[in-house]
Amino acid sequence: MINRILIVGLGSIGNRHLRLARELLPDSDIRVLRHQECVSIPEYANGCVFHLEQAIAFAPQVAVIASPATLHLNTAQPLAQAGVHLLVEKPLSASLDGVTQLLKTCREQKAVLLTGYNLRFLPSLRKFRDVLNEKMIGRTLSVRCEIGQYLPSWRPDTDYRKGVSARRELGGGALLEMSHELDYLRWIFGEVDWVKATLSRQSRLEINVEDTAHLILGFTPTESGHQLIGTVTLDFVRHDSTRLCTAIGENGSLRWNGLTGMVEHFEAGQKEWRELFRYQHQRDDSYLAEWRHFLSCASQHKEPLITGEDGLKVLQIVDAARNASESGSQIRVERMQEKWKARA
Repeated sequence: MINRILIVGLGSIGNRHLRLARELLPDSDIRVLRHQECVSIPEYANGCVFHLEQAIAFAPQVAVIASPATLHLNTAQPLAQAGVHLLVEKPLSASLDGVTQLLKTCREQKAVLLTGYNLRFLPSLRKFRDVLNEKMIGRTLSVRCEIGQYLPSWRPDTDYRKGVSARRELGGGALLEMSHELDYLRWIFGEVDWVKATLSRQSRLEINVEDTAHLILGFTPTESGHQLIGTVTLDFVRHDSTRLCTAIGENGSLRWNGLTGMVEHFEAGQKEWRELFRYQHQRDDSYLAEWRHFLSCASQHKEPLITGEDGLKVLQIVDAARNASESGSQIRVERMQEKWKARA
């Protein structure tokens, strides 16, 4: 029975995890690890600790790492060494450095490591994937994915300039912050073979990271030699918030709207889109599903839906995109995998 939980970090996502942990496990002892002392115990928590040694002495069975991405491994690695099951918020880290050691430690200690790409738990995205696998539109010829939201509107009660998204030193930027898209594209369409990219700051937002990322992805070719090409646009500048993925196939198109929870089909020869599925999720839904899955995996020592290796592969795509943008050339993700193996 899981009854000792640690939440690392108490920003907006850390607070969400704390609240949901209390909802799902009302009688558990939940502690928060923060880098600065609490003047009072946070709501839903049983206490605060301020040093990693105190957190390990608490002997948590599970921990959620919800600190800035640049700090994830600082706490995840020692906790994994102590055999703690981990849910690490996306992205797994801000770079590839140290990630392979974390994965190795989790394997050795038989600690579950779930990477927090919670969109995979959305019923609408799962439906989109299932329908594609059923070949409703035939062979997929192209995929186009876009997400955009104006950064100051993300959390209107806070100063966007001080948030993780806006600061390079905390692992911000459109590419890392919106890497959900890279994870679910891998999940649906397979591994990414190569990347072309342009990362830039187009707006007057007071940030020191890219606010726009344009990527072209080449997925691993099929046995017949067909290579699916996808485009991905990620940005902090769009006022009309958007999250769409459109798969274009031989017999029509399929479109997922991540904001409305709708999956639509455009059949060849028709004149309009037809709704196939709609589930208007609430903000907590995917996180609750993620938590239930995490607790089940931790209790039964099962491999999670989104593994540490999945988190690593997203970081390899991110690294390839950065290299592609800097060099102006197409970069094979295999190069990032070789870099990973060299560090193992």
